[in-house]
Amino acid sequence: MTSYRKILRLNAAYIAGPARSAMVVGRTPWSWGPLWGRRPRRSAPRCKNLILRTKNGSRGTRADAGVRPTISGKILLLVMLLMACAPLVLAADQLTGFPFQNETLHYRVKLPGGGSLGDVTLTAHKADGGGWDFDMSATVGVPVVPISDTYKSTASGADLCSVSLRRSISHGTKTVVEKTEFDQQTNQAQRQTVVPSGGGKSEFSIPTCGRDALTFLYFARREMGQGRVAPAGKVLFGSGYEVKMVYTGAMDVPVAGKTVVTDHVNVSVKGPASDFTFEIFYLRDAARTPQEVKIPVSVGTVTLELVR
Repeated sequence: MTSYRKILRLNAAYIAGPARSAMVVGRTPWSWGPLWGRRPRRSAPRCKNLILRTKNGSRGTRADAGVRPTISGKILLLVMLLMACAPLVLAADQLTGFPFQNETLHYRVKLPGGGSLGDVTLTAHKADGGGWDFDMSATVGVPVVPISDTYKSTASGADLCSVSLRRSISHGTKTVVEKTEFDQQTNQAQRQTVVPSGGGKSEFSIPTCGRDALTFLYFARREMGQGRVAPAGKVLFGSGYEVKMVYTGAMDVPVAGKTVVTDHVNVSVKGPASDFTFEIFYLRDAARTPQEVKIPVSVGTVTLELVR
């Protein structure tokens, strides 16, 4: 068998490799193979090796079957290989948003009747050492008591374990600034009230790879990008909250006058003095961008809607 025929067999086997199941999340073009939720780093080197084989094959190998590829045949073969590799390379170049690149998302807070109540901005920025810095700011025009809150968290490692969380909460004339430092080695965290002064300190235990609420939002997205829902467990946000996510299936939502298929997840949260649920609608892009978040309140449902 000639060298170029071996290459064709290798290329066909590579393209037709077994697909990996998306397990829980709806099957999309991202629900299989090496591109599911991460950059396909090995794609380009494999294609490079295949092309090099066409250039470096020995004369004896090519002549085994008594057939030598013509110049036009070589060109056709290279084009076929490049076409096979191109979708993988292009897909890698087009991966945007967390966890592939830095990201900023803007959301409009909408009242049950559809009116605008405020804005929420989420930012993810790659930090040195492979970690991430996450920011969230919320401005909500509640009558009498306007809300202006900011949250900043830092996470380290591939598992996104929390390093620190800083909360600045401003409700009307009252402002509270609080910071929490996480010691993942001892499974302990220390919380300190910075403003007002003299607010005191406290320590509490955290689970292995403990995560604050802001970091958990991004961890959940990364898990969705891997075809699974984040496991239930404790999330830290001042106090500890038990959080459970349940994937219910595909659901259509209107986006800019068009119907878009999303993956719908119900989230239940139980804390020392709270017990509530809300819904997240994830786009079926590689970054699993949240398109909408619906939060039930006493007068209806408040919606966070992604602003394009």
